[in-house]
Amino acid sequence: MALLRHRERHFTATDTVRDVVIGMSDGLTVPFALAAGLSGAVASSHLVITAGLAEIAAGSIAMGLGGYLAAKSEAEHYDSEHHREHKEVIEIPEEEKKEVRLIFKDYGLSEAEIEPILSAFALRPNDWVNFMMRFELGIEKPDPKRAYSSALTIAVSYIFGGLIPLAPYVFCKDSGAALLYSCLVTAFALFIFGFVKGAFTGQPPLKSALQTVSIGSVAALTAYFLAKWIS
Repeated sequence: MALLRHRERHFTATDTVRDVVIGMSDGLTVPFALAAGLSGAVASSHLVITAGLAEIAAGSIAMGLGGYLAAKSEAEHYDSEHHREHKEVIEIPEEEKKEVRLIFKDYGLSEAEIEPILSAFALRPNDWVNFMMRFELGIEKPDPKRAYSSALTIAVSYIFGGLIPLAPYVFCKDSGAALLYSCLVTAFALFIFGFVKGAFTGQPPLKSALQTVSIGSVAALTAYFLAKWIS
């Protein structure tokens, strides 16, 4: 009789996937909305391309810097909490033991089952601190290189996403015609991106795709009609 092996499938989005999602989402949406808005005010595709490239350059730097600062703050927060927790384990071990007891009692362990764990932690303070960081504070140790990789990933993703809605303006001199092609190309790109994002983040892919297209469309339409109204 064949044995059936149980397989558990859990999704855990990596930091890189999150950074790509952040960069691509804004990269596809913001330059698209800008191009649509400018198309409602000017007839030259050259002006749209110039403004769009300037926005992509500024946006990628700003987004990359934001990712760097966020990751840096996360690392600094972890180091600060780790230092504080290590100090408490050394100076007030009995209070820390009470906190460990509360954690394990939530999992249904009895005092008799908890005591050997406390004795082991007393002999291994570094493991004790790491346990408290994870199960009391819910903080995982960040990758020390995360700040730089996050900044680069977000910036590159933003640039790649931003060039998609601008591409039709390179081939069409009339901004009105270019806008039509840009809408089609960007809508398709948003749909594919949203679908893949849903698959990677554990959301229903089709729902994620439709939401992504809807957000991009609303942003572009708002910018377009606002520019038309002002001009």
